[in-house]
Amino acid sequence: MFTIQDRSAKNRFSKIGDWSHLDAYEDSQLQKLQAAREDRQFPDEVDTPQDAAAKDRFSKYRGLESFRTSPWDVKENLPSDYARIFQFENYERSRRRVFKEAEDTFTNVHCGAYITVHIKGVRQDLWKAYQSGSTNAPLALFGLLPHENKMSVMNVVLKRTGASDEPIQSKEKLILQVGYRRMIVNPVFSQHTNGGKHKYERFFQPSSTCVATFFAPIQFSPSSVLCFKEKKNSKLQLVASGVLLSCNPDRLIIKRIVLSGHPYKVNKRSAVIRFMFFNREDVQYFRPCKLRTKYGRSGHIKEPLGTHGHMKCVFDGQLKSQDTILLNLYKRVFPKWTYEPCIVHTSGEDDTMQ
Repeated sequence: MFTIQDRSAKNRFSKIGDWSHLDAYEDSQLQKLQAAREDRQFPDEVDTPQDAAAKDRFSKYRGLESFRTSPWDVKENLPSDYARIFQFENYERSRRRVFKEAEDTFTNVHCGAYITVHIKGVRQDLWKAYQSGSTNAPLALFGLLPHENKMSVMNVVLKRTGASDEPIQSKEKLILQVGYRRMIVNPVFSQHTNGGKHKYERFFQPSSTCVATFFAPIQFSPSSVLCFKEKKNSKLQLVASGVLLSCNPDRLIIKRIVLSGHPYKVNKRSAVIRFMFFNREDVQYFRPCKLRTKYGRSGHIKEPLGTHGHMKCVFDGQLKSQDTILLNLYKRVFPKWTYEPCIVHTSGEDDTMQ
């Protein structure tokens, strides 16, 4: 007799028939979990490429004096999809006006009253699908408020449920039930904070709250939101819930990357830093950017030294030999136009999506 030790999650499926398919699925899940764990331990830190110039690799990024107070033009470098959407001049004022007009329109219709609704222009396939069901099958009707037939950028606040502990990657396909609409989107996640700029989140971590941004038809808050993820067996798993925050295309979602370096020689207020860049041109290009350290020091690049990326930096105090020097770079992230309406046919206890 002998015992095989399960040293990796791949071995769990070694006795199942379709081993190659499950192995590929397990590999993707393991890589996703490792990336989420690394992002939690070292948020936003990336490696500087050694085979390419950093000024070319990070050409779309910029340095900021302060993430909170530095200005950022909300109309700068907008993608072409933003020419297809509708934007409110003042979302809250428009929402109050629309609700006031709707309340005045339906003042004669009371809760519990019987009314007759006439529907015209129903497609034949929908009518036949309704007739083929049981006579007691419910039919849900809803009306659109002004502007709810137009597309815009929707922001919803989501909180992870306790049923799932799997990290959700930004721009991953999800099914969202926003009010009376169900849709398939690839949302962009950001922090739910005050201020004009909101930091991009690479992963929607378990037991956390964030804002999902995506293109969708306009709805007015407050609307409840349910977030589902489709599993391998075509079942829907509830992963988050929340409320509609706003329909605001001007929400600034800023992606941050952090380049790190290490002290080589430490003097009283200056130090020689290496491993942040690997050529002299990159040091000159990023020279105006502000530096900070993990122990709370701040400084700037004074001049490059040699041709291998070493640089002389000046700080507001003496560095410790075990300190790490960080350079923050930022760029704006926009959602992709991936909106698809989702129709669910219910038969028994199963939900089938189209």
